[in-house]
Amino acid sequence: MKRSEINAALREMEGMLRDYRVALPDFCWFSPEEWQEKGHEFDEVRDNMLGWDITDYGLSRFDEVGFSLITLRNGNLKKAELYPKPYAEKLLYLKEGQYSPMHFHWYKMEDIINRGGGTVLIRVYNADAQEEIDRTSPVTVHTDGETRTVPAGTQIALEPGQSITITPYLYHDFEIVPGTGPVLLGEVSQCNDDNTDNRFNPPVGRFPAIEEDEAPYRLLCSEYPKAKD
Repeated sequence: MKRSEINAALREMEGMLRDYRVALPDFCWFSPEEWQEKGHEFDEVRDNMLGWDITDYGLSRFDEVGFSLITLRNGNLKKAELYPKPYAEKLLYLKEGQYSPMHFHWYKMEDIINRGGGTVLIRVYNADAQEEIDRTSPVTVHTDGETRTVPAGTQIALEPGQSITITPYLYHDFEIVPGTGPVLLGEVSQCNDDNTDNRFNPPVGRFPAIEEDEAPYRLLCSEYPKAKD
């Protein structure tokens, strides 16, 4: 993915956040130059991969397969003595035409909330005993206090204000109803580890390989320099 594409995606998400008057913590606004001067006081940001995140799933088709997000808070199961938070929070931005591929989480339970914009569709399947997609068994879902059972492969539509609970081993993907506009999603979950807790089917990558065609506008959560001593 070209750095210019990443920079454009960051600015586009910033625009959506401004439109919806969503304020961000200070670390989201540090420039790449400012990060070079930050010391160990921001180790929690570095160690828990807080901040901006752009993914094209390694497919180099960001406008078709990918989305933008910010991790606002997160614990760390591997460093629980330092970061004991059992929860995480994210903001996700999808524009029309983008798709987030089918996957489940082994550990994380999460609520996906439509915070504003268009209508998001979340397709659901159970996982079978081999962790493959079970395309036949009915799926029980929980949406804003309502429990219901739907056929395998049903797309749950979330209008602004609505949410769904995604339990471990529940396959799900994301896309937007055409014509409804971009969507700002919230995610409230258990601790998040994108390096170990995503089972994509079929397999894809998670973080982009970056072609440096211009200077970075902001650093992604996977790019922070080491703390200045």
